[in-house]
Amino acid sequence: MHRVVVLALNGVSPFELGIAGRIFGTATGPDGAALYDVRTCSLDGAPVTTNADFSIAVAYDSSALAKADTVVIPPFSTCDDAPESEWMPGGLARALGRVRPDARIVSICTAAFALGALGLLDDRPATTHWKQADRFRSLFPRVRMDADVLFVDEGRIVTAAGSAAGIDACLHLLRRDHGSAVANRVARLCIVPPWREGGQAQFIDRPIPEPAAATTAATRAWALTHLDRPLPLTELATHARMSVRTFCRRFREETGLPPGQWLTQQRVAHARHLLEATNLPIDRVAADSGLGTAASLRQHLSTAIGVSPTAYRQTFQTTTSP
Repeated sequence: MHRVVVLALNGVSPFELGIAGRIFGTATGPDGAALYDVRTCSLDGAPVTTNADFSIAVAYDSSALAKADTVVIPPFSTCDDAPESEWMPGGLARALGRVRPDARIVSICTAAFALGALGLLDDRPATTHWKQADRFRSLFPRVRMDADVLFVDEGRIVTAAGSAAGIDACLHLLRRDHGSAVANRVARLCIVPPWREGGQAQFIDRPIPEPAAATTAATRAWALTHLDRPLPLTELATHARMSVRTFCRRFREETGLPPGQWLTQQRVAHARHLLEATNLPIDRVAADSGLGTAASLRQHLSTAIGVSPTAYRQTFQTTTSP
């Protein structure tokens, strides 16, 4: 069984500390058996303080990291002009040295500062909370910081942006390990979206729109039911009863993405679902998802997740029904 070990450090944020246990701990296979063994440790096995008004007792010390398949590090410092001692506490480097070379390491929010200090993110893309991105860049110039995304999956190392983006990252890893059906089931149980569109840009402070202002939500919902056909920008704007210019501006404000990029993401997501849940021919999957041809589907899927439609189906297919 895949073992997830969460490393709790003094000053840990309780919300992010519980994400891995909630997401991975809820995942089950077709037979109802748990897919992950989730354990929480501290450096020495002692209780840790939190950034709230309580402490947390854990059952393990850092020796648990040696048997981890995935290590999750929740944020434990705000990093607002904090000295290195706060985001690189004594013993952390030694503890992470116990982690196997083939194990995944996931940082949530400002825990990326610790990975940056250890050099684990050098010459790699990574993310952290948008508010701390500039400080991160100044401290770790070799890291390719991207403050516009919810998470970055670099294979062995995954970095998630602030707070709830840790949920997005864990659901992504669950999807990568066991397919969309398992991830979607966990998302439903946790009452969270299985996939959030856009990036951090949609959550950065901006003036709150007037309650009566028109939104693109209804048009987005309508588009999801018509992915099998072309959806030109003019038609989307007409459906939303807006000019093209206004529609594009509000769409980006609400999703963090331009309409075309958002549509492509939805088409790829629908194609992945069809590959997993049906035996439809690849050409039909491409057509039904609005990606046109099998060649186009291969190109988009390769760009999105690095595999071909056939390889994806072989890995994640959950049913043999047509």
